[in-house]
Amino acid sequence: MSRSTAEQRAQQAQTYPTTSRLLAEVFGTFLLVFGGVGTALYASAFPDAQNATGVGFLGVALAFGLTVMAGVYAVGHISGGHFNPAVTVGLAIAGRTEWRHVPGYIVAQLVGGVVASSALAAIAANGPSGYLAAAQAKGFASNGFGASSPGGFGLGAVLLTEIILTGVFVTVILSITAKPEYKAIAPLGIGLTLTLIHLISIPVSNTSVNPARSIAAAVYGGPTALAQVWVFIVAPLVGAAVAGLLHRQLSRTRALTLGD
Repeated sequence: MSRSTAEQRAQQAQTYPTTSRLLAEVFGTFLLVFGGVGTALYASAFPDAQNATGVGFLGVALAFGLTVMAGVYAVGHISGGHFNPAVTVGLAIAGRTEWRHVPGYIVAQLVGGVVASSALAAIAANGPSGYLAAAQAKGFASNGFGASSPGGFGLGAVLLTEIILTGVFVTVILSITAKPEYKAIAPLGIGLTLTLIHLISIPVSNTSVNPARSIAAAVYGGPTALAQVWVFIVAPLVGAAVAGLLHRQLSRTRALTLGD
């Protein structure tokens, strides 16, 4: 029986020293936050007479999808290309990542995210007068519920959305990386899935499905963003855990059926 792409990637990642794997996760998470949150901060306004270059929700969704795709293509062979604590936990629960790597990966992801949001804040501080203050007053592209939700959605709706969509995201990652024939297009499929997730949930929660992304933005988003960030830590981890458990159970059932 041939090894899955995920197993090959995991084994290949073992050939790199721990420092290289962690730096790859820092880089990938930095790219994700800098590209996605940066687009939300600087280019998301809908085009109008005053802003002819606004990209809107679609542009922000594409930015997050493209950055994760680029990151996986660039350094996925080194670390596995998680860039997301929920993905790391989900893959560990599914048996596709060793638990001994989880703490280091999560720390690296948080560092990459905060470095990216700090760079974005520094750029905003050097922008037009009051740009940084205005961005922070609007939450600095943070996730939120209630008055902090782009569409005014409540806590229950945001929790459910984040749990479901993180579960979907981790399930797609687990499935698409298990098929050797999909090796070349796996980053594309993962990126497009993240784009779809953002198209669905930007109006609801401003889309997290990634605690590192949420924490990075909340650091500069003000007291409300910091007070609500727990939702975007808990919900993605729950969704990822459910996806990991289901994948592990289905894999066991298949192995028993095939007599492996």
